[in-house]
Amino acid sequence: MSLSSYINKKVLILTVDGRTLVGTLLSTDQLTNLVVANTIERIIRTPDDPEPSSQIEHGLYLIRGDNVVVCGEVDEAIDADIDWSKVKGEVVKGTKNI
Repeated sequence: MSLSSYINKKVLILTVDGRTLVGTLLSTDQLTNLVVANTIERIIRTPDDPEPSSQIEHGLYLIRGDNVVVCGEVDEAIDADIDWSKVKGEVVKGTKNI
């Protein structure tokens, strides 16, 4: 499936190393290389970790296609209502192409 329908929309990207990135998709190509604006990395802590979950701003970001596991559109209304510092969950483990 082509990601061109997601251009200029807010997307969430899971990477091979288990990172969660959210931002506005500016460009993509046939190798799934992604250019993302206003990129934020979400670091979700486990329930037993006393530290709150956090977000790190990265700004303009290029993600190589071989590092992309999933890219999907974000429902901005739902996303805006979530206090990400209070979200807890299990660690997304890395993936590996064999």
